[in-house]
Amino acid sequence: MKTISNKQSIDTGQVLVTGGTGKVGRRVAQSLQALGVNTRIASRSANPSFDWNEPATWDAALNGVSRAFIGYAPDLAIPGATDTIRAFTARAVEMGVKRLVLLSGRGEEEAQACERIVQESGVEWTVVRASWFMQNFSEGEFLPMVLDGAITLPAADIPEPFIDTNDIADVAVAALTQEGHQGEIYEVTGPELFTFAELARMISQASGREVAFIPVPADAFAAEIAAAGVPGDIAWLLSYLFDTVLDGRNAHTSDGVQRALGREPASFSEYLERVVASGVWNVPQRRSA
Repeated sequence: MKTISNKQSIDTGQVLVTGGTGKVGRRVAQSLQALGVNTRIASRSANPSFDWNEPATWDAALNGVSRAFIGYAPDLAIPGATDTIRAFTARAVEMGVKRLVLLSGRGEEEAQACERIVQESGVEWTVVRASWFMQNFSEGEFLPMVLDGAITLPAADIPEPFIDTNDIADVAVAALTQEGHQGEIYEVTGPELFTFAELARMISQASGREVAFIPVPADAFAAEIAAAGVPGDIAWLLSYLFDTVLDGRNAHTSDGVQRALGREPASFSEYLERVVASGVWNVPQRRSA
């Protein structure tokens, strides 16, 4: 990760990272630990286990914590997320948490309802409102498509400012460990706008793989992911993101990384260089008969 920022660091006490094994939460936890911060990772695989759907597991995670990163999975837009965030926030405050940093979704009305809950909690808060992740192509939902050579999605020809999850994590860590970020909504994006077709071409050029973007109708996509056995909440979320959010509302960049960290966000080209060097795409490409 890059240098975080030069704002005054503080003694944070113990920091809780929910979603601590996810794309962003894992990076938040790693950075906190590298800074020597007493960090507790909350996940279903942790001991004791933490589960957003099981409030009885929350107290053990919150005990003794002074600050918390809220990384709700699978997404704040999921039906019922607002009630969960309201209950978790109230319990966190009751147990002495003094600062909350919420990972939110750009252009999602449901996520912004969750933001208001955190903002009205009575403790210090920061919102990190993120756009689509670059890492979806290398460690997430779109990786199998890249390896198969076809990114097949119901995406229109609308550009998005994809963000490097390392930058999201750096902003969250700064908000958890420094003064000067309280009461801020950092809308974080990458520095450039790209369509899925443009990203597929860039991935092809950088990786040496043949990767095409193939647009499909939304109903065909929904039927395909259902047939593939994708869990219902994830299937709903994917359909929501492509049907509702990817409509041009987010087709502009924002300055959240610059305001929080005093530097520019990583470009997609920089991301590609790192992924190619990692070898994650070095899998023989399957050829049709």
